[in-house]
Amino acid sequence: VQLQASGGGLVQAEGSLRLSCAASVRSFSSYSMGWFRQAPGKEREFVIAISRGGGSTNSADSVKGRFTISRDNAKKTMWLQMNSLKSEDTAVYYCAASSRGLGSAAESDYDYWGQGTLVTVSS
Repeated sequence: VQLQASGGGLVQAEGSLRLSCAASVRSFSSYSMGWFRQAPGKEREFVIAISRGGGSTNSADSVKGRFTISRDNAKKTMWLQMNSLKSEDTAVYYCAASSRGLGSAAESDYDYWGQGTLVTVSS
């Protein structure tokens, strides 16, 4: 499984950005997917996740109401729509795939990771 995250960049506070994660895998629908982020000087943290079929999502309190996750299994792609961005959202964002299918918040539940894409929010 190979994951390619893209869409990062520089955006002003209160702006929006959409990240994509394209998967090279035979059965994308076999994996739940998630986004994690790592801010400068901090540990990587869970952001949001989606179940295999897309019917269930799980998000960190810090992004509830602002970030939305979605996926298209036919296109083998997942997206992270980020609205009302804040300076504290500045981080490298990683997409990840889990064979466990639950949209977990635990890093240890994820089997494959993308390379990360940098999001910088200017205040």
